[in-house]
This record gives sequence, C-alpha cells and structure tokens, in this order.
Amino acid sequence: MKKSDSSVSTAQAFLSGLVARGVKYVFVNAGTDFPPLIEALLAAQESGIEVPQFITVPHENVAMSMAQGYYRVSGQPAAVMVHVSVGTANTVCAMMNAARDNIPLLLCAGRTPNTEIGHFASRSGGIHWGQENFDQGGMLREFVKWDYELRAGQAVETVVGRALDIAMSEPRGPVYLTLPREVLHDNTGPARAGVPDRPLGASPALPDPQAIEAAAGLIASAANPLLVTSTVGRDPANVGALARLAEDFAIRVVSHMARDVNLPSGHPMNLGSVPHAFVRDADLVIVLDCEVPWIPKHGAPPADAKIIHLSPDPFFTDLPLRGHDADLAIAGSSAKALPMLHEALLRASKGKKALINARRKTALAQRAALDARRAETLERAASMQPIHNAWLCHCLNKVKQDDAILVNELGVQPDNMDLELPGTLISNSPAAGLGFALGGALGAKLAAPDREVIATVGDGCYMFGNPTPAHFVARAEGLPVLTIVNNNSMWNAVRASTIGLYPEGRTAKTNRLATADLSPSPEFHQIMQACGGYGEKVEDPAELEGALRRGLDAVRAGQPALVNVIVRPGR
Repeated sequence: MKKSDSSVSTAQAFLSGLVARGVKYVFVNAGTDFPPLIEALLAAQESGIEVPQFITVPHENVAMSMAQGYYRVSGQPAAVMVHVSVGTANTVCAMMNAARDNIPLLLCAGRTPNTEIGHFASRSGGIHWGQENFDQGGMLREFVKWDYELRAGQAVETVVGRALDIAMSEPRGPVYLTLPREVLHDNTGPARAGVPDRPLGASPALPDPQAIEAAAGLIASAANPLLVTSTVGRDPANVGALARLAEDFAIRVVSHMARDVNLPSGHPMNLGSVPHAFVRDADLVIVLDCEVPWIPKHGAPPADAKIIHLSPDPFFTDLPLRGHDADLAIAGSSAKALPMLHEALLRASKGKKALINARRKTALAQRAALDARRAETLERAASMQPIHNAWLCHCLNKVKQDDAILVNELGVQPDNMDLELPGTLISNSPAAGLGFALGGALGAKLAAPDREVIATVGDGCYMFGNPTPAHFVARAEGLPVLTIVNNNSMWNAVRASTIGLYPEGRTAKTNRLATADLSPSPEFHQIMQACGGYGEKVEDPAELEGALRRGLDAVRAGQPALVNVIVRPGR
C-alpha cells in the first residue's frame, strides 16, 4: 500500500499509521461508526498488508484496563477503539485511572456522521441524531493530555504520530482521537514522507546536576532520612538502583500507595507501605515519583524537616489540590536521577560513616519490629474463619512462581506478599476507579504470555470489573489468568473510612452497613464456570492452599480460573 495513493481510504491509512508507530494491539468495542474500518481490515487481510491485531472486548472498561495492563508489562502503548459518544462515556472511569497512573494509551472513538445527506457515509440510523454531542471530547478532556477530531483532507498518519508522541512524553498519559465516519471513508490527504526513526515521545529530562548535589548534601547530613515512593519501580532498572542507594547510605524506604515493586520486599531498608509513623520521626523526606507521600491528617514531617521532591513533574500539576511542602523540587527522570544521586552521595558522605551506621541501626530495628508484627498476625490468622487476608497472602506466596505478575485491586495487602523481582506488582491507579484488575490482568498476560498472571480483587471490584466480558476475552483470546476474589460481602473501604472518621461510632459496633452491604454474595466462581473456566469456592483456611494450587494448575493447562475466597472484614 502506498500512502500517497489516492485510492487509499483514511481508514486504511489510519491502520498503516498505527503499525508504523509500533502499535501492535487495538482493543475494540465496535459500533455503527466502524464500517470503513471493518472494510479496511478485510482489505488488508486479503492483500497481506500488516495491521495491528484487533481484539474484540465486549465492554469499554475492560478494553481500557487491558491497554493499561499491557503497557505496565510491555512498556509499549496500545490503542482502544470505542463507539462514538456512548462508548466514550463508558471509558471515563478507566480513563481517569489511566491519567492518574501516567498510562500512555491512544483512545480512538468514532464520531456520529456530521452530515444527514449528501455523503456516502451520511447518517443511516436513528441513533445518529441521539448520539451526537456538541463536544464529544469534553467528556474526558480533563483526563487526557491531548484530544483532537480528525478533519477531512488531513494526513491521519501525522495525527496518529503526534498523538502517540504526546502520550509517551513525560509525564506520560492518555490521548483521545475522534474519527468521523465520513472522514474514515474518504480518501486520505497527502501523507508525510516516512516515519521518524526514533522512539515515541521526547527524551526524558535530565535533572539539574546542581540540584542533585544539593539534595545529596541534605541527605548525607540527615540523622533519620526517609524516602517515600509509589512508582519509581515502573522502570525495572530503578529497583536495583534504589536498592543500592538505600543499602549503601542507610536510607529507609516506604512505598506509599505502591503501584509497582519499588524495592524488593526482603530488602532491609524496606519499611512497607504505611509512611506516617516514619514520616513523623524523619528529619529529611525524599519524595520520589509519589503523588501523596503522606496524608497530613494521619501524620506529617516535623516542621523543621527538609523535604525533597523529585519527579518529571514534582508538583503534580494535574492534581487540583496538593499541599505537600518542598524545600527542594527537582524536575527530571528518576532513571537518570538515581545514579546521579548515588554518585553525588559518595562524595557528600565522606567522613560520615558513623552517621550512616547509626541510621542503619535505626532502620534495621524498625524493620525487625515490622517483621515481628507480621509474624504475630500470621500466627493468629492461620486458623481464623472466615479467612484472614494475611493467611490468603501466605498461601498465595507458597503457590505462585517468583516472577508471577500480581495485579492487585483491593485483593491482598502487598506488605504481606513476597515480591522480590521488578515488574511483579501492578496495583490500581490512585484514582481508584474500581474495575481495573480483571482487564488489567488480561493485558498483562497478553504482554507476557509465558508468565503467571494473578488478579486479586475485592468482591466489589470484581463486580465493577465486568466479569462476563473479561472472562469471555480470556477464553476467546487464550489468556488464562487466575482470579482470586477476596470476598467479604461488603464495601470494606466504605466501612473502614467510616470507622476511621468515627472510631467510637455506631459503625464500629456492627459488621453490616446499609450503604456497604454486598450480601447475599453471588457465587462468583460459577460465573467463571459459565464462561468455560475453572471455578472453586473456599471457606476453610486449611483448604485454601489446595484451592489456589488447583486454580493455578488450571491456568497452567490453558484454562482461566477463579477462586472465590470467603474472608473476614478488614485487611
């Protein structure tokens, strides 16, 4: 196919533009705006022309979550295509998840035909009036880096390239392109010659070397420094770099609201995910790729503590309100900053061996106390019925492979999981739009077909995840994952939030709330069975490990599986 050929439709050129910019998958939920694309796909198939693989996904939330999970494992953007305004509306929650988690994906939506008559692709059904918007992109403009509607005569390959470059430039994020049916049908405009021979997006920014030297000076002189991160491990190489930094200079690390493995779970400087007690005793806090390093209501650094923020956007300008103080704000890539900071600290820490040894002693004592509390909880949990979450984590640790990818959405407490390797945790976005994990796990499996993928979800998250469409895709596309439902028959987050605000209130005295009760619980394992997968329910803690093994055996044999675990309220 020659891009300059006047017989090439915009739909055909669009498909070629995706391939040229490295997009391998399009997760699609089609509608009446798609006929030109369907024709173009069939024409390409007949002609042997390369196009992305289109995967049919019967719900837009699952499609968006698949794109998010795929990127988290592959590091490459995928495209999602949905049906005009109504399909776009169904993506908004997942789009907010993608935006807050810096996921570069290209969401494309058809556009109701602009013309009533006079064009081959003019309106042909009653819905074409009801589905038109004055501003279709306005539904999600707050959550995308860029949105645009393709015009007649424009080179669609150029528009697609611009969209993906913007999505892949730091801070990364989603973009949105609308495609009117008439434009897709018509011949394309002149194409730009060739495709740039470079990676998508702009090169990451180098942090200011002088600012890094200043940060190293503050860290070297601190008696009790603390590093708080959420996503520094998004780049797998950062995990080893952070491990060396924390070990060499005795810097405690907390992964607050962690969405990635940032530090191996067994690292002696790893103090878990709850920062507030450690923040309160810190004289210096390094905030590295973290939107919310602490919650002021629960604990903040002392007034005289020094605060360093380092991130591509250290002020997180996409958040309307964020008041965390900064004495030193450094913009730049953490992948570039960590080795620079290590080198600077080697110079700044000369003659401070006694101080570093004192810091290490404090950190190791705090880690030992955490380990003791976890061991005590696990000992109590071993025989608890309903099953305790700590016991679920323990059993899952015993049966999963070391490099298994855990896609967690309020299913397990990561502090209780053995997560030693980079890229073995994908947690939900800080936007917390429920329903991510089922689709996210499918996207992760698509990116890593030879690795175990385990989705751990709360029962509410499972229902939000559109389980029938998700399980359909798993079966249809050969993406066997194990889903574990942490089933306490309630919105536990609602209950916990209420008790947190009113610890002596009425809610604390009951396990059931009118606004949070999800009983009687559906037989979730039977939904999986109805979709052709393996399903099992388990209530006895003594039977849990065996149930998880049977679920993983099914997955290893190519069959999706679900274990419905009846658990006690709380984490």
